[in-house]
Amino acid sequence: MSDEITLRPVTADDLDLFERERGGPEGTGPYQWFGYGSSAALRRQFADNGLLGQDGGVLSVAEAGLTVGRVEWFAGSWGRPATSTCWSLAIGLVPAVRGRGIGTRAQRLLAEYLFDHTRAERLQAWTDCANLAEQRALEKAGFVKEGVLRSAQWRGGRWHDQVLFSMLRADHESRRAAAS
Repeated sequence: MSDEITLRPVTADDLDLFERERGGPEGTGPYQWFGYGSSAALRRQFADNGLLGQDGGVLSVAEAGLTVGRVEWFAGSWGRPATSTCWSLAIGLVPAVRGRGIGTRAQRLLAEYLFDHTRAERLQAWTDCANLAEQRALEKAGFVKEGVLRSAQWRGGRWHDQVLFSMLRADHESRRAAAS
């Protein structure tokens, strides 16, 4: 893996890559294929706000300047949204770069970005119970495994259990202090 993993705003060229990679199960991988869908809404949102809004956003993941995927965040809630909202994170990398630590670095960078630029107290992410690579990536990025969400995701004609992870602002600050 290159040490040059960065996050940056999405460009119009990135949208073409995202469409190609998410256009079928071979690009998304077995844990993110939810069927065919239109990219029109994504393109409209890009035209409207560059995929960076108050309710979440998308950043491109780049390795040495070349786009290799994206990270996203969107509002989640464990109670009334006015008082219990947190950011839920997601990631998608092109198949050619998976398994090289890029996802770990990108998710750590996104956590740093959100703690530095939003009032978030909690970040969360989840993945399929069988997706051991993503579970390891989240743990290496500093997320803590919280438990299993039973039958939480419909994909491929059946319900799948998901493993829930979180990172609190205090976790992030402790990690940052230990690194200095």
